[in-house]
Amino acid sequence: MANIKSQKKRIRTNAKAAERNKAVKSELKTRMKSARTSIGSEKNAEEVRLAVKRIDMAAAKGIIHKNAAARRKSRLMKKVNAAG
Repeated sequence: MANIKSQKKRIRTNAKAAERNKAVKSELKTRMKSARTSIGSEKNAEEVRLAVKRIDMAAAKGIIHKNAAARRKSRLMKKVNAAG
């Protein structure tokens, strides 16, 4: 444990941020999985829209890099368009 007051506060704030980031990343993975599994069904458009929205929100918050967000969206759309 740190002895310096500011470092103790830093540890607490980092833990809070990590908890928030974990929740956002978990939601992102869930949306991506549901979008991929719904390919070919009638609810696919809605699932893809929600997945893209979550990707954009994570990138805006700085949880994932903007290029990583673009790559994920590109790969998802490539799979959707290939399915027809």
